[in-house]
Amino acid sequence: MNDSLDRRSLLRRGGLVAAGAATAAPLASTVATPAAATGKPSSSHVTELTTRNPLIEQRADPCITPPVNGMYYMTGSVPEYDRIVVRGAPTIDGLAHTRERTIWRRPKSGRMGGYIWAPELHRIDGRWYVYFAAGDADDKFRIRMYVLESAAADPREDAWKLRGQVTTAWDTFALDATTFEHRGKRYYVWAQSEPGIDTNSNLYIAEMSSPLAIKGDPVRIAVPTRDWETRGFAVNEGAAVLVRNGKVFMTFSASATDANYCMGLLTADARANLLDPKSWSKSPQPVFTTNEHTGRFGPGHNTFTVGEDGETDVLVYHARSYRHIDGDPLFDPNRHTRVQRLYWNDDGTPGFGVPVGEGGTAVRLSPMDAPRAYVRHHEYDLRVDGDVRQLADTQFRFTPGFLGPDRIALQSVDFPDRYIRVRGNSLHIAPYEDSDDYGSTTGFIRTRGLADHRGISLRLSSDPDTYIVHDNGRLTTGRPRGRAERERATFLLS
Repeated sequence: MNDSLDRRSLLRRGGLVAAGAATAAPLASTVATPAAATGKPSSSHVTELTTRNPLIEQRADPCITPPVNGMYYMTGSVPEYDRIVVRGAPTIDGLAHTRERTIWRRPKSGRMGGYIWAPELHRIDGRWYVYFAAGDADDKFRIRMYVLESAAADPREDAWKLRGQVTTAWDTFALDATTFEHRGKRYYVWAQSEPGIDTNSNLYIAEMSSPLAIKGDPVRIAVPTRDWETRGFAVNEGAAVLVRNGKVFMTFSASATDANYCMGLLTADARANLLDPKSWSKSPQPVFTTNEHTGRFGPGHNTFTVGEDGETDVLVYHARSYRHIDGDPLFDPNRHTRVQRLYWNDDGTPGFGVPVGEGGTAVRLSPMDAPRAYVRHHEYDLRVDGDVRQLADTQFRFTPGFLGPDRIALQSVDFPDRYIRVRGNSLHIAPYEDSDDYGSTTGFIRTRGLADHRGISLRLSSDPDTYIVHDNGRLTTGRPRGRAERERATFLLS
């Protein structure tokens, strides 16, 4: 049997699913570092994010820390809901391969002997803290918030001590705590059922007197009222905070934990009083939702980390790869940890895109003669536009070509059954066809940039002199000659 099968042969033999078009091995490529926090391409190159998707199976509510002493650490809910685990690695991708350590198990009876949910790991003033929710052995859904503390340098070490319950104004269902520091104050954000409000959980914020306790009264900043927040259950939970561009952005998750689960966004001015409910505004629509095309269902309960370059913001979340669930979604184990790059719009707001499907790293292409614009598809035709709010329209993957081992294809992220195809002198994304013509017209040779080796150029596999070229907002083909034409045939990746 020939070990170097081309992509089309694999599709014919059933070795790959055409709609997913996934490859198991990471692709050897680079992506550009964002300029400031705008997600714009730059000439600085860094190692790409992991191509592994999912990153870790059966770990819901994932929390990956920013690097601490050169190490990423991760925790999350296990399907058994009976323990808290931590793993560590020097890279995000390395978290998939490393051993996991159990740092705490629930007692066999009494308080905290029930479901253990959504641990979050934080480094505060030289100590480690895990904030988690737990039920009781005789009432597993009597969920309250608790905290563990460790003075060890490595959170995987057996040095954890239970510091007790984090109490609030009400002894009611409470979970999904996170903490962040802003302008010299440390805040605690959580979800809780408030007496007198007919919802499952709302979001609250309070200042902390120490990493173990809040001070003052809880401030309610979000209540699930919109249709997308109340499907199955009326839920706002799982907050995560990112301070960028003069704003405090707080993501949260909403609705039941099936395919209805999604993420919304709260925003406050960075100079505002974060304990004033009026400082916060809620997105009218969810910012991250189930996507039928990519096959990702119920994305949410996210955290944020940063790439190995120290600059690229990374979205960490869980999602399933199927819609139908038998029984209660809480007991379906296949909410998997996934990561993807978080982009930034021109106005400084985050661009989440869609939960990406399987395959290599999703990238954006900017022509060198228009570095603040992106190649995107619109009604399946390709063009170049600036400040594209439909992030996924601008995202593509490099995959093995359908004809020949030296060729690549460019797969649309949000329509993964479609690939960039040449049609005359224009380009569009076309659904997969099992034909030589399709393999030929979707095959390209990726080279170093004609105008700048820090970029790339894409040569037609059928013509060694013809490249993909940007032409005043259109994407076409041509034979670059002078410097200006070579710049139009060179693309920066981000």
